[in-house]
Amino acid sequence: MLELAAGTGVVTRHLAAALPAAVTIVATDLNQPMLDRAARIGTSRPVQWRQADAMQLPFGDATFDAVVCQFGVMFFPDKPHAFAEARRVLRPGGMFLFNVWDRIEENDFAVAVTDALAQMFPDNPARFLARVPHGYHDRAAISRDLERGGFETRPEIFTVTARSRAASPRLPATAFCQGTPLRNEIEARGAERLAEATNVVENALAQRFGNGAVDGKIQALVVTVQKGR
Repeated sequence: MLELAAGTGVVTRHLAAALPAAVTIVATDLNQPMLDRAARIGTSRPVQWRQADAMQLPFGDATFDAVVCQFGVMFFPDKPHAFAEARRVLRPGGMFLFNVWDRIEENDFAVAVTDALAQMFPDNPARFLARVPHGYHDRAAISRDLERGGFETRPEIFTVTARSRAASPRLPATAFCQGTPLRNEIEARGAERLAEATNVVENALAQRFGNGAVDGKIQALVVTVQKGR
């Protein structure tokens, strides 16, 4: 099994625990420091960590039985090309499975963050969350891109709804504003305004979800498609 955009290994650790020991897991990411952190955290059994670009995978044709990717596809600059690479390294009959966030309106914290920053920067709203993480949710577009990537079979796409919880509004405010690429858009409007933006978002979340533990809806699409035999 090949994992793309493994990051710090959240899914990797679940795969290592759930899959039989005979299944080889190769976890890749473009960012080596994230892989280094994943390796330090460790897994329940050996995993091959390898830096790799999903746009140009360093593996031979028909190498893997499955390719998986959690919340990475939205960031691929050329999705049909990345899909073609995933298909290339899959064996005939192999499965490609990935997920993407649904539209931002279906994700409570993300839309609250975006609305708060739009009020803070009315002339130049910071729209990263809507544009990128929540910008690839059109099922027809996903199907077309997979077809352009060479997948002949129709993908199965289904919706998963869950809850996101945190002990206080400060935690998601800090995570969104300082721990995602949204930080770059905030700092582009004034590096000194990052702390202010975090406070604005915290207050907006508190007004909507309360000052204590917060709980918001999250929604994603899970996509599976099989390579033809």
